[in-house]
Amino acid sequence: MIKYDFLVIGGGGTGLAAAMYAARLGLKTLVLGHSQGTELAVGGVITTTNIVENYPGFIRLTGHELAKKLEDHARSYEEVEIKQEEATEVKKNKNGFTVKTPKSEYETKTILFATGTKWKKLPESVKGSREFENKGVNYCALCDAPLYKNKIVAVVGAGDSAAKDALVLAEHAKKVFMICRGENIHPEPINLKRVQEHKKIEIIPSNSIKEVKGDEVVRKIILEKPFKGNNELELNGVFVAIGHDILSQLAIELGVKTNDHKEIIINHMTSETNLKGVFAAGDVTDKPFKQLITGVADGCTAAYSAFEYITKGSVIQ
Repeated sequence: MIKYDFLVIGGGGTGLAAAMYAARLGLKTLVLGHSQGTELAVGGVITTTNIVENYPGFIRLTGHELAKKLEDHARSYEEVEIKQEEATEVKKNKNGFTVKTPKSEYETKTILFATGTKWKKLPESVKGSREFENKGVNYCALCDAPLYKNKIVAVVGAGDSAAKDALVLAEHAKKVFMICRGENIHPEPINLKRVQEHKKIEIIPSNSIKEVKGDEVVRKIILEKPFKGNNELELNGVFVAIGHDILSQLAIELGVKTNDHKEIIINHMTSETNLKGVFAAGDVTDKPFKQLITGVADGCTAAYSAFEYITKGSVIQ
């Protein structure tokens, strides 16, 4: 069995930053880059963001570029190994923890859960929403926007992610509708302004999708309420941007405490959980403000706390 000082479950920006910092502290570190319940491997959710403008040190770059910089930084240390394997089980043992994947089994003194989140889907009550997944019902605008060049699409959602998706789609599609349950969308002010000023984007307020229809692919949607006198809206694609589910099940099975939203409860000064030697950082935690930069900071804090735990038997607070 291969043994490590620090094992990171989740290979997004948070996990990569934590691995880099752990390596600088001399900890033999393994990153398992296939997060539980999602196909995203190394790089994480930030790779689905087209333009990043709020990460200090970089005025403007793509999510892929930023993820690659974080990955390259982590890989530059010989103490770090990154493997695209999914952790399927974590158990306590007399020396620390055992982590199993379909390919192997690892032993570690400490663990960091940086498993993040996955996209929420439309309710199952929306007819056709499952039938047409990957046939017009999509979750990653950055990934699939080029497929809708000169076509009509809709984005479901009202937050900043939905606004960003609409802006990405508008670079390719001839028309983008934003469907939101409330009276208006509520992204960051700069993205609200961009959406409102974009000629290709139109907001459909106080409405929702009742049904998705098509043949081999999506052809139209049925709205709960009429829009411009019609419940039917002909289009070619639907992009769902209604939030994320917390990927904390593996931690819960280990005995890590979570809140009502299944977010891992941490000490926000140390990134500790209720279990000794177990830490968490990023979107999987109960941190109220979730951005890549805050996840990176907490990941680095977790690495330092793990170092303190390994070398001194406790975490300095």
